[in-house]
Amino acid sequence: MNGPTLHQTAAACAQDLPGAQLEDPFGPDWEVFKVRGKVFMLMTEVPGRPVVILKADPSEAHALQEQNSHITPGYHMNKKHWITLEGGEGIDKTLVRELVTDSYRLVVANLPRAEQPVDPHTYAGSKAAR
Repeated sequence: MNGPTLHQTAAACAQDLPGAQLEDPFGPDWEVFKVRGKVFMLMTEVPGRPVVILKADPSEAHALQEQNSHITPGYHMNKKHWITLEGGEGIDKTLVRELVTDSYRLVVANLPRAEQPVDPHTYAGSKAAR
């Protein structure tokens, strides 16, 4: 998958998630997806190539980084809890959708229960992921 397709796929998945909103608090070079005011995905070309930055469970983040050279620690984010995804071999629509949905679920799980748009423990993902 190339960079522009990566951005299109990630954005389509994120826009399909309950309560997700696109904002641009960091200016026109950044697309920031939030749920109930909390960031779960950022997209930019600031590092010189299209990237998607996602929240990830630390143990899963480490395993993903070991398995794929196109997944690295979070660009300008906490390197333990965020990953950066760029286009390349081994990056496909299924993986992108899974990672976007996982990031969303991790953020939703930390919201007060009354603010959670879905149950993060049972939510299976967006229509695009099915």
